[in-house]
Amino acid sequence: MSVLTAEHRKELTEGAAALGVHLSAQQQAGLLDYLTLLNKWNKAYNLTAVRDPNEMISRHLLDSLSIVPHVDPGGERWLDVGSGGGMPGIPLAILFPERHFVLLDSNGKKTRFLTQVKLELGLANLAVVNDRVEAFRPEQPFSDIVSRAFSSVADFTGWTRHLGDSDTRWLAMKGQHPEQELQQLPDDFRLEGTHSLSVPGCQGQRHLLILRRIS
Repeated sequence: MSVLTAEHRKELTEGAAALGVHLSAQQQAGLLDYLTLLNKWNKAYNLTAVRDPNEMISRHLLDSLSIVPHVDPGGERWLDVGSGGGMPGIPLAILFPERHFVLLDSNGKKTRFLTQVKLELGLANLAVVNDRVEAFRPEQPFSDIVSRAFSSVADFTGWTRHLGDSDTRWLAMKGQHPEQELQQLPDDFRLEGTHSLSVPGCQGQRHLLILRRIS
């Protein structure tokens, strides 16, 4: 039985609207069904440290949706690195059914959960890969590579360099602006843009860094 209430639905709808994201009834239902599964599986699989459903709307769903205004209209092949409990990959896959998303994680318990979400929500545009990022070898580069609290900017770009090309955008979701991390950015990457994110219900700073490979 779902622990989510009408108040949670209202918080999601109003929070998304504040971010400039309009949710259809189907998208709203998909996001809440995902959160219900996350809450259920979290008890046994330790998918996220956030265990209170009252915090999950803002800290998981709205935080993931906060990057939607910065999604490139042409990006069709996405990789969510170190996806963990599926953020931001699953919310993005629900919002953009015409795009293809690969969720990559080396933890077998987490990828089993992600596979279950794919099956139960019928997300045909989603693929789950249980592998280390350094060993992952897709057939073609991704248009967008995203991470949420996965690693330092240097490690994120360094470990995924082989998964993109000069047309790829790397999107790093961060808390405080990582000035020191950016000083360690590999020479073949450049910072294309920094966006300060205001996530309804979330305390503290949130930033999105968009990077590209120079060569």
